[in-house]
Amino acid sequence: MNYRHGYHAGNFADVVKHLALVRVLLHLRRKETPFAVIDSHAGRGLYALDDAAARATGEAEAGIARLADLAGPEPLMTYLALVREAGENRYPGSPLLAAKLLRPQDRLIAIEKHPEEAAALKAALAPFRNAAIEQADGYQRLTKLLPPPARRGVILIDPPFEAADEFARLARALAGAIRRFATGIYLVWYPVKTRAAADGFCGEVLAAGPQRLLRLEIAVPAPEGKLSRAGLLVVNPPYGFEPDMRAALALAVPRLDGEATLDWLAGPDA
Repeated sequence: MNYRHGYHAGNFADVVKHLALVRVLLHLRRKETPFAVIDSHAGRGLYALDDAAARATGEAEAGIARLADLAGPEPLMTYLALVREAGENRYPGSPLLAAKLLRPQDRLIAIEKHPEEAAALKAALAPFRNAAIEQADGYQRLTKLLPPPARRGVILIDPPFEAADEFARLARALAGAIRRFATGIYLVWYPVKTRAAADGFCGEVLAAGPQRLLRLEIAVPAPEGKLSRAGLLVVNPPYGFEPDMRAALALAVPRLDGEATLDWLAGPDA
């Protein structure tokens, strides 16, 4: 498996993941106290939807392009406005979306392992003085950065799934992060290639002991061999997150010809 960001920028999974990130950041902004954003597998920050990688998959055309004229609740409108700000045939990755929603007192740490991607990320985030870029292994750096000094924040873990044991590494990294920063909000992306593998991963995360764990999955039609389903685990979703996401997805997902499900693995409705 390889879901490196450039090949899939702006696809159905990005829409859901980035909408969730924007919703969390809008929540964190409601208090004056500072917060931190840690993006463990940040990618390059800004993607050209007309380059060779994006054209090879065409996934943005079946994703973000279908939402251009959509209207809805604040998280959805904020997300779409940030996409438009990136420019024609451009799509902002998670670190750029986060950077644009930071206030002067907030901080972003974006980690990217691949040298070329890290260099592009540095250029994309150059205008943002409170954004730091690290070229490093996101898994190794994660626990060392936790808890953040602000003691408030969101951690996005969105690996490219290049390794055969990625689910196991991801589960271990998340368990270690939760031990160090149990009150943090975590957004954890994963592909659903087989139901058994995805459910096994969710079970490992649940065993780490989060008190509130929400699972969000989206499925869309796709040619055989292409990713058609992806999920997002949300540890400690903020107040109102679930109903707000349901409302936004009720508008967005039909445009993607997809179906979305949200269920509590631990917490209110588990």
